[in-house]
Amino acid sequence: MPLRIYELVKAHDEWRLKNCLNLVPSENVTSPAVRSILASDLGHRYSLRPEEAPDFHVPYGNFYCGTKYADEIERIGQEIACELFGCKHAFLQPLSGHIAGLIMLASLTERGDTIMCIEERDGGYPGYGPRFLPSYLGLEVRFLPFNKAVFDLDYEACEEAIRRAKPKLVILGASTILFPYDLKRIREACDKVGAYLGYDASHVLGLMAGGEFQPEPFREGVDIVIGSTHKTLFGPQGGLVLTDDDVIAERVRANLKLKTLDNPHLNRVAALAQALAEMQEHGRDYARQVVANAKALAKSLEEHGLPVLYGHKGYTRSHQVLLNVEQLERELGVPYSRLAEKLEEANIIVDRAGRLGTQELTRWGMGEEEMKAVAGLLSGVLMGRLKTQEAREAVRALREKFSTLRYC
Repeated sequence: MPLRIYELVKAHDEWRLKNCLNLVPSENVTSPAVRSILASDLGHRYSLRPEEAPDFHVPYGNFYCGTKYADEIERIGQEIACELFGCKHAFLQPLSGHIAGLIMLASLTERGDTIMCIEERDGGYPGYGPRFLPSYLGLEVRFLPFNKAVFDLDYEACEEAIRRAKPKLVILGASTILFPYDLKRIREACDKVGAYLGYDASHVLGLMAGGEFQPEPFREGVDIVIGSTHKTLFGPQGGLVLTDDDVIAERVRANLKLKTLDNPHLNRVAALAQALAEMQEHGRDYARQVVANAKALAKSLEEHGLPVLYGHKGYTRSHQVLLNVEQLERELGVPYSRLAEKLEEANIIVDRAGRLGTQELTRWGMGEEEMKAVAGLLSGVLMGRLKTQEAREAVRALREKFSTLRYC
């Protein structure tokens, strides 16, 4: 049985790393250096420093001896994160973006408070919905008015909604995110009612660090940025919390150790530090190419006859492209879920929401010209112009030309 497990892992790696085109907008690939760190001895070790858990008696030093290198690695990672995102405090320990979101809520709200966020039907992260994270903390949830015609907030209506609801926290950011927000307008509305402004940048952290998408959130008035570290930010799966506010930083620190996590998984923290260093060196070129590829993919898909949304706004300013799923289902007479399975059979990997992401293909070195080829393959499979085996062979041939990771 152990041999069977190892064989399955090898088969997965061969398929996903060498023979597929991955367009899932919430995934990426890590560099060989990051992978080697994840497999290091750090993965076996613990850490608990006095400043991390003031209510837990640690007389001095790390509760667990043997962490002198791990502590220094985490400090370096925090410094790099602060430089990348323009803030004073960075926390690399949250185990996921979801946990980072929980930490944000726990740090800035109390039971009975109201929060406002983007609704799931408008692309918002469902974890902030009434049945999920807020239910653990006794929070009321109201949704920000959204204008689907331009895929952005309805700012005038948002200002009025914030005035009426008087939330403790307003959360921007979404699972489907194409265009930056007018942070200044939301900040002004928050100030009028004394609300914090949070930004869940899970999808765009790498683009933010690379200067391509909302690159100065704290200068624009955001109090706290959280997110997962494995989408456009090409780190290991995990979470990140950032703030420029000393008081908020202390609240965040108080909600980490022995509350939302115990062992922070030191191999993951070190791997994230390495990914942040790679982002520091290569992030601007990478982020610029990700966005250029997304625009090129969207335009080419439309030229191949697929319904792509928001062409009148240039399709996107992020890594994401959004298909008009309802129109596609009407035209082809097939549920999009089945269409996604059809693409998988051709070694083209997507999600079932009509979102396409260019970050992983960019990491493999593909540019705008390759996006035209990808669009041709994807549309060919969906429209029935390419047989599955034919498409699969074409995907493999394309991937053979792009087998080395870049920007690392």
